[in-house]
Amino acid sequence: MSELRKDPVTGRWVIISTDRRKRPPDFRLESVHIAPDPSCPFCEGHESMTPPEVLAYRERGAADGPGWSIRCVPNKFPALERMGEVREHRDGPFVSVDGVGAHEIIVESPDHDGHLPTLDDPQVERVLRAYRERYHDLAADRRVKHVQIFKNHGERAGASFSYPHSQIIAIPIVPLRILEEMEGLRAHAADREGECLYCEILRRELASERRVVAENGAFVALEPFAARFPFETWILPKVHARAFEMLSDSDRGAFARILKDTLGRMNRLLEDPSFNYYIHTAPIREVEGTYHWHLEITPHLTEIAGFERGTGFYINPVVPEDAAAILKGEIRWSTRPESSPR
Repeated sequence: MSELRKDPVTGRWVIISTDRRKRPPDFRLESVHIAPDPSCPFCEGHESMTPPEVLAYRERGAADGPGWSIRCVPNKFPALERMGEVREHRDGPFVSVDGVGAHEIIVESPDHDGHLPTLDDPQVERVLRAYRERYHDLAADRRVKHVQIFKNHGERAGASFSYPHSQIIAIPIVPLRILEEMEGLRAHAADREGECLYCEILRRELASERRVVAENGAFVALEPFAARFPFETWILPKVHARAFEMLSDSDRGAFARILKDTLGRMNRLLEDPSFNYYIHTAPIREVEGTYHWHLEITPHLTEIAGFERGTGFYINPVVPEDAAAILKGEIRWSTRPESSPR
């Protein structure tokens, strides 16, 4: 039987409809194919094909040359530019703001095949260290109000290059999705004497274990109650922390291990699907303690069509409790859905 579930933070509704999985075109497993490309601008030895690096970890060699383990460069085709001032323009109901910000690429490994689930733990930690360093640098710009760290893996997820990389965009406006989460957290805190809603979610999820995929001393990976997509997974710090910039050096290793573990489970069980992940963190200079930063992973196994776009509802053909059991290996997962006529 189908079920409608309400996201406790944003109030968004999701339809959990397992019958949809019987429709083959609605649930697609397509492995990401990675082929070496002699023209790839991110490969070691091709440093001249990118703008000059803004950050690099290297044990040998000169800047903008080989010998690096992590390399960060401005995006050659940026969504936003670092030059100029943020000016608002109004014409009746029409409002625009000059596109000032920053757009950078973090190349995660000198190995063209070195995707996060296959990298060693220290390399994944370096990736997270680079995230934090670039976050701090971009957040210091008074024009920037939010820094979005994200990764697109696979063509269906919007990746224009198969080479393993992440992106960071510094934005002069706080995104609507973050504002919606903050409003939900504020409302809950007002009713519960300041309690963080994500902290309550963590407490309840750890007690039931029905949707928990993995945990370690500092982090929990879980399937959200009202998951929008099959195998949507969140990773949250167990101890309340407002912003990603608060990630300590000691916790970075724990975060690296659970991120690699979670992506590794998806890689094995879902045949290396296309996915996005993104870090949700408090707006810059937001001192309120009600926000709780986290990372969301959304595999691309279904398509968003007219109903979703027209209503804002999502249809998820995999029950989150089943998704957690599958990722934990408790339920045997058939990699190809049952077929039936439309």
